[in-house]
Amino acid sequence: METDGSIYAFSAPLLDGSEARLADFKGKVLLVVNTASQCGFTPQYVGLERLFQTYKDRGFAVLGFPCNQFGKQEPGTSEQIESFCRTNYQVSFPIFAKIDVNGWWAHPLYQFLKKNKRGFLGAERISWNFTKFLIDHNGTVVGRFAPSKKPEALAAAIEALL
Repeated sequence: METDGSIYAFSAPLLDGSEARLADFKGKVLLVVNTASQCGFTPQYVGLERLFQTYKDRGFAVLGFPCNQFGKQEPGTSEQIESFCRTNYQVSFPIFAKIDVNGWWAHPLYQFLKKNKRGFLGAERISWNFTKFLIDHNGTVVGRFAPSKKPEALAAAIEALL
């Protein structure tokens, strides 16, 4: 897929099946996260929602992308994922339909993210659930953070971009 070096050329379905264009988030600072409901890092939804609530009025959004590629920790349907996120963590940021982030069927957005910001030792591959990509207001990938990096630890990096 041709891009202008930004994430704005991509789109993906939300949990309700409607297509969301990333161009609709143009001008915002974004945190893109692959999520899972049955992972040891799942409580990070609390920190992600807190970041979203803290900065959304200043042009920030969290985008959650459920993925079942790591230990099959996101086995549910879209309806089950939405219910879990809303009920257990009061998530109000956009959650997309389940995708693959690695391999042949990796969503084009994640192919782009991984090529633009490599992980540990230069690896493109996503290592686990809750890998986080920070995107500036121009749609450029400016940071990649390991699953173990707590969302609240990203506040300064987010503020610097707002």
